[in-house]
Amino acid sequence: MRTVNVVNHPNSKFNAFTLFQHSEQQSQRNLALLEQLQTTLDVNELINIFAIEAAKYLDFTGLYFKHADVSATARGSRQAKSERQFELKLNGQFFGIITYAVNMPISIANFKVLTELHDLLINPLNNAVQFHQAMQLAMQDSLTKLGNRRSFDEQIKRTMAQASRRHARAGLILCDLNKFKAINDTFGHDIGDNVLIQFAKALRKSVRDTDSVFRFGGDEFAIIVADASEQSLAVIEHRVYLAMSKDALLAKYNVTSSLGLAFMNRADNASSFFKRADKALYSQKMSTPHKLSIVSQS
Repeated sequence: MRTVNVVNHPNSKFNAFTLFQHSEQQSQRNLALLEQLQTTLDVNELINIFAIEAAKYLDFTGLYFKHADVSATARGSRQAKSERQFELKLNGQFFGIITYAVNMPISIANFKVLTELHDLLINPLNNAVQFHQAMQLAMQDSLTKLGNRRSFDEQIKRTMAQASRRHARAGLILCDLNKFKAINDTFGHDIGDNVLIQFAKALRKSVRDTDSVFRFGGDEFAIIVADASEQSLAVIEHRVYLAMSKDALLAKYNVTSSLGLAFMNRADNASSFFKRADKALYSQKMSTPHKLSIVSQS
């Protein structure tokens, strides 16, 4: 069972002097919490810090935060008999929801304490959400909404590290459009942009949730394949060409693509991994269209 409480936090209440309306001991606790909350712009870390303080006043088994663009779960959270939700508003506008997993009802006294704690949390949380949004934009290609080269550079390192720890295989597929310059020159850049957008959609449709798709710029794209195998790559290849053939715009302008792949080996760094995939792409472009070219791991 869920109970929702609306907690409005106008900016006028965000005044450090209001902290001293409590007892000296409580004021010191509030100031200490506020100082901790101002040490990070990571939403998950904020929720963990807040959960430790909230646990001094309320017995709960889980704490969750949900915003339109980001969500966070306190470390060690687990389900309980019921949930108590607090709807947070900032300047009269809906901001997000904090949910407590509880086994017992929240007393009136603890309800008041939580409301005060939310007053301290809301501004740092808003700053963290805005930072998250800014970082997402910085890592996103503005045209296709795929990850950009900066995002790719970070993700490939993470994927390679995870594959090494798990003794798994990571795959990298590089893609580009054949004779894309001719499309731009003949039909104009607006059509060219639409072709890129539709190709990006075809790539998204072709991968699993665990895989990541990026655009470097121009007509250059990449897919990072986690837990890769020959079969999974063959499936992605088939899906890409199938999705392209079913797209009306790509079919209208006879758009084709070349794909090249390399599997990560133990001696690889991000640069060598990328170079082998790039070599595979070049090999594929020089050979029969629509045939995936795989460079060996040697």
